Amino acid sequence: MAAPSKQEHDSEDVHKPVVRPQQSPSILALGKLFPASPTLDHAVRFLSQVRGTDKLLMVIQYFSKIFIWYFLKRGRESTAQRVRNLANPISDFRILLRYYGLLPLIQWMQYVDNTPSPSPLLLTLDRLQNICNLIYYPLEHLYWLGAHEVIPLSMEKTNRISIWSCRFWAAYVVLQFAHLAEEYRLYKKRLVKLEKNIQIADQKARETGEPVDKTEYKSEMTSLKAEKKGLIINTIINTGYLPLTVHWSLEKSSFPDVGVGLFGGVAALAQFYVAWKST
Repeated sequence: MAAPSKQEHDSEDVHKPVVRPQQSPSILALGKLFPASPTLDHAVRFLSQVRGTDKLLMVIQYFSKIFIWYFLKRGRESTAQRVRNLANPISDFRILLRYYGLLPLIQWMQYVDNTPSPSPLLLTLDRLQNICNLIYYPLEHLYWLGAHEVIPLSMEKTNRISIWSCRFWAAYVVLQFAHLAEEYRLYKKRLVKLEKNIQIADQKARETGEPVDKTEYKSEMTSLKAEKKGLIINTIINTGYLPLTVHWSLEKSSFPDVGVGLFGGVAALAQFYVAWKST
């Protein structure tokens, strides 16, 4: 019997299964307790951005006011105070997070003035809103520094700065309603034009008996539906902000703190949704 050739030996070696040492289970392998999760990956991306962290803290900040009201109504002052102890530093931290706000604002101002606008009215509204923010941000920062005695400001001046800061925020919100109305007008105009083009295409198909490629129409319709959804969400956010900005713009306001929590909570949830979806 002839001895097997080297080639045959190599062939046998190739097909031999590779035996790997089995890893013994370890109580230190905590990662085994957490299966791979797309939601976890999404949450890490979301919270690694300033925007994501701010929106989560915003939800906690405003809903804490509702919990405080609830516990006070039940006579649980100590529990309400503990919630307040959480909410107050969150409010401070969110203001600190906004200290970088002027930088993206400058970028947005550059974009507005160097990019063709869909309409002259939108361009004017964008510019007015930028002016409001350009005043609002420094005033809010000045208020925080005065309230925490980082700079020497009397309590009266600090409160006045806070009120004027919120007045410019309120002006921005009012302008935003006009902005949304103009956006909706342009949306309706494009929708009517698209529907008319689809009707013309259908009529042509009936006359010629040839099918019409509607891929482009479907794509544009999908885009318009997404735009409409964005308009609705932004209207909800702005509606939530309006009573808050008016309340904080007045020297004396009877608007209840639980109302701040309710309207702010609606705005916070809507903004959280938008930020989560865009991450």
